[in-house]
Amino acid sequence: MIQSSFLKDNEKILQSLKRIPTFDPFGENELRGLLKRSKLHKYAPGETIIKEGGTGSWIYFLVYGEVSIAQQGRIVTTTSRQGELIGEMGAIDGARRSATVVAQKETVCMATDTRQVRHLTGYDRMAYSYILYRVFAEVLADRLRATTRELIETRERFSLSRWRPQRLIPGLRRLMS
Repeated sequence: MIQSSFLKDNEKILQSLKRIPTFDPFGENELRGLLKRSKLHKYAPGETIIKEGGTGSWIYFLVYGEVSIAQQGRIVTTTSRQGELIGEMGAIDGARRSATVVAQKETVCMATDTRQVRHLTGYDRMAYSYILYRVFAEVLADRLRATTRELIETRERFSLSRWRPQRLIPGLRRLMS
């Protein structure tokens, strides 16, 4: 991994953030505050960004590239969506990381240490907290909607009302009668 220093007032990155839908609700001052507490991390294909079972308060916004997310060695999903938030669960509740995230292609993430909020006061603390938790809430709401859709589709596909006992193997059919 190659890591930058804190981004401070990097205008080029600020303009890039403004084009990412995840950051639409935030004004320039809030985004500048986020940049001050963020770094760029560049990963080679195959490099681990987050290790399942590990700990950490860093969250990652996908700037470009592609990552796979796996639990217990099984890939759950792969994403290349710019602005995708990674690592928020551990940052929210302080629990161990629930998944491993690995770069599939050359990948750049904006990394933010959520512990930084403890060192802020007044408006800065409130603005930084607001940005993080607003993004967390929107991302988690989107993921919950998607999971609910998948659950409904799965239930419909495997609905007992569509289950046909004649499809059972003969020995099992005898046991069922």
